Amino acid sequence: MSSIINIRVDSATKSEAQKTLQEMGLDLSSGIKLFLRNVVITKSVPLNLRTDNGFTVGREQEMIKSAELAKKDGKGYVTADDAMDAIEKEWKEEYKKKK
Repeated sequence: MSSIINIRVDSATKSEAQKTLQEMGLDLSSGIKLFLRNVVITKSVPLNLRTDNGFTVGREQEMIKSAELAKKDGKGYVTADDAMDAIEKEWKEEYKKKK
């Protein structure tokens, strides 16, 4: 037995989604069914969610934590590249500990 789902979405999102799905040979209803089926199969939201900065939420939180730690410890860097290298090095060390 089928159920009916009513959702509200702005017109632009609906139109863009229809166009994208149509390019894949799907209609909007089929696309939504695929999404819901994937929720059931994976028992999660099957999306690669990213922040406005393009990072996953977890990675951005790690970067913020590292930056706060560096600020607290009084570390300073000459360039942004130096800071990013230090953050990446710390992240890799923490990753190795988790293994």
